[in-house]
Amino acid sequence: MSDVRIDVQRDSAEVTGALREDVRAGLLAQEKWLPSKWFYDARGSELFERITTLPEYYPTRAERDVLRVHAPDIVAASGARTVVELGSGSGEKTRLLLDAFTTSGRLEVFVPLDVSESALAESAGALAADYPGLAVHGVVADFTGALDSLPGASPRLVAFLGGTIGNFLPAERAKFLSSVRSVLGAGEWLLLGTDLVKDPDTLVRAYDDAAGVTAEFNRNVLLVLNSRLGANFDPEAFDHVARWDARHERIEMRLRARHELRVDVPGAELAVTFVAGEELRTEVSAKFRPDGVRAELADAGFTLRHWWTDPRHRFGVSLAVAHE
Repeated sequence: MSDVRIDVQRDSAEVTGALREDVRAGLLAQEKWLPSKWFYDARGSELFERITTLPEYYPTRAERDVLRVHAPDIVAASGARTVVELGSGSGEKTRLLLDAFTTSGRLEVFVPLDVSESALAESAGALAADYPGLAVHGVVADFTGALDSLPGASPRLVAFLGGTIGNFLPAERAKFLSSVRSVLGAGEWLLLGTDLVKDPDTLVRAYDDAAGVTAEFNRNVLLVLNSRLGANFDPEAFDHVARWDARHERIEMRLRARHELRVDVPGAELAVTFVAGEELRTEVSAKFRPDGVRAELADAGFTLRHWWTDPRHRFGVSLAVAHE
């Protein structure tokens, strides 16, 4: 078995403190919101893995199709000795990359970084068993604030897949991409997955599946608040809403109060009220156009070298190099 190491950069108290700050900022806002990163406790991570297998949820399959075909091209272009994956989850798509990289014989270490310790430990152990000789150095952290200490020898390839970049608002995206660039040397690489603009019906169904798994996933964020902050949310008091915002070209997921209610959140020292029909935004998922991806990468200090899509042009994967 490969060498496995898991570094926990945030303990439970730090996680709870960050959640408290986000909850106070979001639930006290005029239009209530919560960051989507709080979906991913152990149950949330499990639910999301179920979502990726649903017939309506095309992004995972489309991105996998791209990686299956072009993983050897990624290896040849980057020559990476270290692969860092942000928000690695179960690591299933990662295997397509690792198969190609380990065949090349140059890869020394794989660094999966994820906010869920349980999901990371499980995937890191499985990867280490399947790729003997490859060091697996897992990092439990929020990838928006843990990039300055990424391990591994240069050249490094940072993979940010799944379309997760779309969960950032435009200013947040610019800040995040610049932070990735700041920790990479010239000639190191970013592999980015971006869901593409397409017909609204396909997009909405991907976030509002017939089996109701995404609705359960959406409501799970309320259970996270109950567990970590002692809140008394009743998830069944909220309807799941998925809506296409044509102006901003993004999907928004929301929770809509079925009736007037009050929720106490003692761990954040607040009580909040909802009127009937009031919505709590829990996720944005921006969809992209190729020229926009190129421009945002350039603004952050990257040069787009390769752009690939699946046969139906639903999902784009870009390989960009950090320039001087």
